[in-house]
Amino acid sequence: MAERVVLAYSGGLDTSVAIGWIAEETGAEVIAVAVDVGQGGEDLDVIRKRALDCGAVEAEVADARDEFANEYCLPAIKANALYMDRYPLVSALSRPAIVKHLVAAARKHGATTVAHGCTGKGNDQVRFEAGIAALGPDLTCIAPVRDYAMTRDKAIAFAEKANLPIATTKKSPYSIDQNVFGRAVETGFLEDIWNAPIEDIYEYTADPALSREADEVVISFKEGVPVAIDGKPVTVLQAIQQLNERAGAQGIGRIDIVEDRLVGIKSREVYEAPGAIALITAHQELENVTVERELARYKRQVEQRWGELVYDGLWFSPLKRALDGFVNEANQHVSGDIRMTLHGGRAVVTGRKSEESLYDFNLATYDSGDTFDQSKAQGFIEIFGLSSKIAARRDLA
Repeated sequence: MAERVVLAYSGGLDTSVAIGWIAEETGAEVIAVAVDVGQGGEDLDVIRKRALDCGAVEAEVADARDEFANEYCLPAIKANALYMDRYPLVSALSRPAIVKHLVAAARKHGATTVAHGCTGKGNDQVRFEAGIAALGPDLTCIAPVRDYAMTRDKAIAFAEKANLPIATTKKSPYSIDQNVFGRAVETGFLEDIWNAPIEDIYEYTADPALSREADEVVISFKEGVPVAIDGKPVTVLQAIQQLNERAGAQGIGRIDIVEDRLVGIKSREVYEAPGAIALITAHQELENVTVERELARYKRQVEQRWGELVYDGLWFSPLKRALDGFVNEANQHVSGDIRMTLHGGRAVVTGRKSEESLYDFNLATYDSGDTFDQSKAQGFIEIFGLSSKIAARRDLA
């Protein structure tokens, strides 16, 4: 039996060419695997047929939209995950979801190698290969673009020579990756970090400067999980989709950032993630109402580390797994409703309601009915500041 290689397949030029390219370079049979994480575009059956027409011996397609929302986007919402305090990990979340299907296909078809279409200077090569190593440590990885110098010019020439059923038109000036949680745009004129983004690059969001009526929405959570929009039950996928539409129509979720890539370079990225930003904003505020102070303070440290691990491709690592347990425990009381106004590129919280609330009106009020014993404050301050006071006596002497 010939060696077999499982290829992460998108249906585009590069991965279509990679099928025959890998076969020529390695002599192996290629199994193409396409995973739908809500990126839109062509029908999965069309993509499957194209893979077979391009020379794959087998082609699998998976509708993983609910799986992606429940098992990857939801943990990010619970963790309020924003890399560098701004980026909701759009691409980083999809890679382990795809990896899981690649490794399962490798087991099913007796493959020894997994291939992907990443370059040698991005984060995704790490995310794919570290994930594959964690789930299939016996598998090897290849990346034709990186390992065999499969440039776009060479790919077009290969496709035309082999008469592959794939368009070889001039490439878009941008590199775009998208899924239901958001959309990432880079390269082209954006590589000059002085150049402002233009409206043409956006698809998930409308221009926030345009005049329009504000949109008020109530998002309901149960233990950190979004379960209803305006009182109507939703799945996690539906919550993201509906808020992509509503927050996107208000221009919410545009992010223009120079970020620190894992490979050591800084890269300018433009993201749009309307549903993700709306959900994380609401979730953060509900935590402010329901999570005890010391737990909330510590969780913010965990959130940063969780986000870094996911960004760096360590979704399946022991530390990430352990932090998941902490994040889930911290969300046990994050239940209730958050009301937000979506308008002018911002999601602004205007109301909070929860049976798990730690907010005590009688302790917080300055009006009659105040139950906070202010007479105890002076002694508290004396003891709280005592160590600093003792040190000051020494240092100022």
